[in-house]
Amino acid sequence: MTRDSYTALKQKIEKEILKLQKQAQNLQTKRRGPVITSIIRSMREYDITPEDITAAYSKKTTRASVRKPSASSGASAKRTVPAKYRHPDTGETWTGRGKAPRWIAAAEAEGKSRDTYLINQ
Repeated sequence: MTRDSYTALKQKIEKEILKLQKQAQNLQTKRRGPVITSIIRSMREYDITPEDITAAYSKKTTRASVRKPSASSGASAKRTVPAKYRHPDTGETWTGRGKAPRWIAAAEAEGKSRDTYLINQ
């Protein structure tokens, strides 16, 4: 492919992209019109002012902004749990929470007690 044909092809594609973007924008504008009309009709029916909408929208944004830090602080509030059991040969540890690891399950199947693997603290 020569440089001229590449440039011409690229320009043709960019022109098509612009055309499609304009079509998409026009479609969105056409679809918004009836929705806005419906909203205005409902506002008149229930005596809702633009200020009411602004106030409600502000409340919703503040709640969302309040939730975000609390969600992240909840994640940071999680703490690591110290290990309660340790395998003497491999050094693998287990907190004692959740499903028991295979080495504990195998030891219990052999008749050993979990207490033999307790970490002295």
